[in-house]
Amino acid sequence: MIHVCLRRARALLVLAGLLFAAAAPVAAQDDPLRIGGYEVAALDLVWAGHDVGFEILEGGTRVYVAYYDATRQLTLASARIGAQDWDFCKLDSMVGWDSHNQIALGLDAAGNLHVAANMHGSDLSYWRTTEPGDVCSAEPLAVLTDAAAEQAMSYPRFLRDAAGELIYAYRDGTSGRGDQIYLAYDTRRERFTRISDAPLIDGEGLYNAYLRGPVQGPDGWFHIAFVWRDTPDARTNHDLGYARSRDLRDWETSRGRPLPLPITYGTAEIVDPVPVEAGMINNNTPVGFDPDGRPVIAYHKFDAAGDTQVFLARDTGTGWEIVQATRWRDFRWEFGGTGTLDFRLVLDAPRSEGDWLIVPIRRDGRSLELVVDPYDLRVVEEREVRTFADRVAPYIDREEGLRIRTTTETFSGDPDPYRLIWTTLPSNRDAPRFDIPDPTVLRVLTPLSRVE
Repeated sequence: MIHVCLRRARALLVLAGLLFAAAAPVAAQDDPLRIGGYEVAALDLVWAGHDVGFEILEGGTRVYVAYYDATRQLTLASARIGAQDWDFCKLDSMVGWDSHNQIALGLDAAGNLHVAANMHGSDLSYWRTTEPGDVCSAEPLAVLTDAAAEQAMSYPRFLRDAAGELIYAYRDGTSGRGDQIYLAYDTRRERFTRISDAPLIDGEGLYNAYLRGPVQGPDGWFHIAFVWRDTPDARTNHDLGYARSRDLRDWETSRGRPLPLPITYGTAEIVDPVPVEAGMINNNTPVGFDPDGRPVIAYHKFDAAGDTQVFLARDTGTGWEIVQATRWRDFRWEFGGTGTLDFRLVLDAPRSEGDWLIVPIRRDGRSLELVVDPYDLRVVEEREVRTFADRVAPYIDREEGLRIRTTTETFSGDPDPYRLIWTTLPSNRDAPRFDIPDPTVLRVLTPLSRVE
């Protein structure tokens, strides 16, 4: 496998036939397009045979992008903020067909980039740069803390704790039998340590908790929502749970009851005791906050008539207020089995907007918002909206069946973030396809406030 670095390259328009003969990244590059406060410019040609998450991160004076290129190879790119001259580095990792094999990026206090990617119940696949700002200095790490707990890694994620320390989170184990592990990075010593001897959440060999979060609220606390799952079959999700922490080390319930680690099914706070096969899915339980800063969890399950509905759960300080937000008829998302699902319903975190609570939704390809009265969580309007992807779509050529995919930079917390946009086929239950599309263009969206 090639390991190539190319410095200060400007993306170029080439014939597709040259792509596979080239050792360095190649891409389409027209004059940058400006849409909705962004400059949109091509970066590279990328794999479009199935949906898998790419990543973008801003830190210091540079922006970093990680993706699977047209040949499926994990690739890093970096440029000075606002510039279009990129450094590229191809890493020794090739993605297969698993849509779980997302990419995660983090930045430590010294300015070195951390990359975790291409894992689903897999051995550690992790790189760190040795020179701040230089993706060409990325080197693999063979072990972080304990090799025995790094042989079945999934769902990598980087975040910062309340002190700004880099935290790496992942699942150790498999669906239905997994533990949530959190590691803290010591920049001076260049090493990780486990936040606690025990996992954050332990499935005890019987369950797996799927988390959304941690997300830091306006109160400074970190909040997580999670569902329990019995087996790899998606039908076996049940029991919506919640926990919070000031420092990601000591956890408690919404009522302030301490939760000694590891949190287990027997000790966890249950927000809504949703049974198995009741229409609740993992990774679709985002946590947001109402205008008073109280956590609100959005999730879905079947109503009494068997239709799929969105529900909202809010921490009142004395318990959970649960309200059915939608009143849809003849919409039932029946899911099950193993492999990555093609989600008919996607929920984003509730957010405050003026005097209202807004719940973004994507249902069967339509972008919607629920406008909610925060006083009683009553929906006063369900409206169709145009997302950024919807606004950019007319400018993007795509084959039939390809979908527009976007990623927003969140690690820096900048209110005016970078974005990525590309087109791809949806996931295919992590199985190979008979046919695959041509590579598509990955575009970087630079806020106009940062354009040179």
